[in-house]
Amino acid sequence: MNGTLEILFGLFGGLALFIFGMNMMSECLQKAAGEKMKNILALLTKNPVMGVLAGALTTAVLQSSSATTVMAIGFVSAGLMNLPQAISIIFGANIGTTMTAQIIAFKISDYIFLFIFAGFFISFISKSEKVKNIGQTVFAFGLLFLGIETMGKVMKPLASSPVFTDLIARVADVPILGVAVGTLMTLVVQSSSATIAVLQNFASQPGADGVSSIIGLAGAIPILFGDNIGTTITAFLASIGQPKDAKRTALAHCIFNISGSLIFIWFVTPFAEFIKMISSKGPEIEVISRQIANAHTIFNIVMTLLWTPLLGLMVKIVMRLIPEGGNEKDTAEEIPYLDERLIAQPAAALQLVAKEVLRLGDMVRELLQDTSKAVRKEEKELLDIIIKKGETVCGHSGRITDYLSNLFSSGALTEEQASQTAGMMYVLSDVERMGVLCNAIACSVGNKMDKKNKYSKDARKDLEKSLNVIEEMYSDALEVMTTGNEESAERIRKKKEKVLDLDIEMRKSHMDRVSKGKCSAKMTAPLNDVIHSVDRMGNCCVNIADAALSKVNLNMFI
Repeated sequence: MNGTLEILFGLFGGLALFIFGMNMMSECLQKAAGEKMKNILALLTKNPVMGVLAGALTTAVLQSSSATTVMAIGFVSAGLMNLPQAISIIFGANIGTTMTAQIIAFKISDYIFLFIFAGFFISFISKSEKVKNIGQTVFAFGLLFLGIETMGKVMKPLASSPVFTDLIARVADVPILGVAVGTLMTLVVQSSSATIAVLQNFASQPGADGVSSIIGLAGAIPILFGDNIGTTITAFLASIGQPKDAKRTALAHCIFNISGSLIFIWFVTPFAEFIKMISSKGPEIEVISRQIANAHTIFNIVMTLLWTPLLGLMVKIVMRLIPEGGNEKDTAEEIPYLDERLIAQPAAALQLVAKEVLRLGDMVRELLQDTSKAVRKEEKELLDIIIKKGETVCGHSGRITDYLSNLFSSGALTEEQASQTAGMMYVLSDVERMGVLCNAIACSVGNKMDKKNKYSKDARKDLEKSLNVIEEMYSDALEVMTTGNEESAERIRKKKEKVLDLDIEMRKSHMDRVSKGKCSAKMTAPLNDVIHSVDRMGNCCVNIADAALSKVNLNMFI
């Protein structure tokens, strides 16, 4: 095979192994972390320092600053996090992402296949999902280093190429050119961890003397700065079509990395000397990978320490660059809490789904109140509004169901998360059914409003009385959803008996009115349908409470 093609195939193949291993390790770590991810995410609502810590820990778990950034943008879009909180998360994410380079700096060439075999063996024989995820994490860790080793082997011939070494010498002597190369590499690969891994491997290749690095630390650092700038494109892509605060969060990420590069680019040589001083000693090709990792970590820590006290200034800058106003449509307005970009981070996605289910629950509560009012007043306009609201509830429920289905199909859910997701779908179906039944009652009352045979005043009064009980039951059901309060659930069961008694009383009262000529016998069937709808509403409230107690407590996610 042609030597150039062999190098290219080896480089791209090794890069593919690295990215695949990185993504697999991220997914398996996230599954293994389970509840710990929720605890980390809970820190997001604290002060900026806690936000920085949360961003660093989340990124260390996800092994991807891009994933954390997308998550922060999703929370801002949903209104679960304000702009300063999101920006502090971004600061922390830049520190957390340096862990990947630190891991890569370890020399484990002799143990790569041991990791691969051990990971495969653990995941193959284990029946525990958590242990299986740990095994797959170890397996992915081995694949990651196999990719690095592959790239390192195919890069060795480049060190002896005069054309290539001359090109590298030019890049090393012109820092701004190194920044441009690093930025372009990350824009293409869409992973700063991958491009930094390539940089660490390449820098570990010996130059003409067989001891010094082909590029040296001073030549590698500007490329490292460029890698940091290039990774901001992911945040910009995630903010497209999102509210202004989401765009501002992405812009803050960009300003953080660009400002750092603009500051440090003037001090490349002394910075390189400082990194050499604090890093392990030895032949340059043996220690430069660790030096690059240390430079990456120190750079981001210094910039975080610089910007965290100036968080207010960062907010003012991005607010000035992306001001309020304009006719931009908020695409997240209709379904504010659902973000397709977070499907790969189920711990965060389930938080948003829980918020959206509760929001839908409040919409149905308003619909139920309107239905009770419409039955009492028989206002045609109000009935039309109820019917439209009912259709909106069904549409929203369908969107949430589709989102939960995508979570299932993503394969990123643990068994516990899958059970919680199924519980949410069960609760959601009854919440939606409440809206459908409100719509059915409104249609029944509305259809009889302009006709000779219509509901009598006494029938409407009895129906309103039953709906008022349903309102109380549904409010208790929403409380059980958010608190898991068993007393509220018990109240719902007792009120269900009251609804049954009122149903029997309504039917008896109607037949008395028919016998006295106060109601038309033709109204018996439609009234029975309405009474049946009310009875089904009571069943829905009981179902919601039972499901919330046994399957899912939404307060776990909010």
